[in-house]
Amino acid sequence: MVEKNKLGRTVILLIAIITALVATVYVIITPKHGEEFTEFHIPGPSGNAADYPTDLSVGERGEVIVGVVNHDYENVSYLFRARLENRTIGERSFQLAHNETPDFPFIFTGEGEGRKKLEFLLFKEDQTEIPYREPHLWVSVQ
Repeated sequence: MVEKNKLGRTVILLIAIITALVATVYVIITPKHGEEFTEFHIPGPSGNAADYPTDLSVGERGEVIVGVVNHDYENVSYLFRARLENRTIGERSFQLAHNETPDFPFIFTGEGEGRKKLEFLLFKEDQTEIPYREPHLWVSVQ
């Protein structure tokens, strides 16, 4: 009877060791995914969150940098749209691979006098009704 108990414990111990080894191998070979999201930032022309062209004369050009970083672990299609006072003034479609980080300039012109809301909209995939991100600047045109 003592022999059967030893054999039973040995079998249970072997099963536990094999299970632990399989779990360890699975954890090692399975790719790790962090949080899935897209960064969207609009730095000024110097590349910093400063020196935005917020005071323009009528007809004067302003420039910002549009930065997008894909952290979604897959290729994603995007649509960038800029609106001044709810009127589209620029649009660009592009696709990014995981961790791809392009920046591109966006140039706009001060139109009509007054304080105006300049919106930068980022849409993901084919969802063009509700923006994924939507920062904005207030621009004074004189």
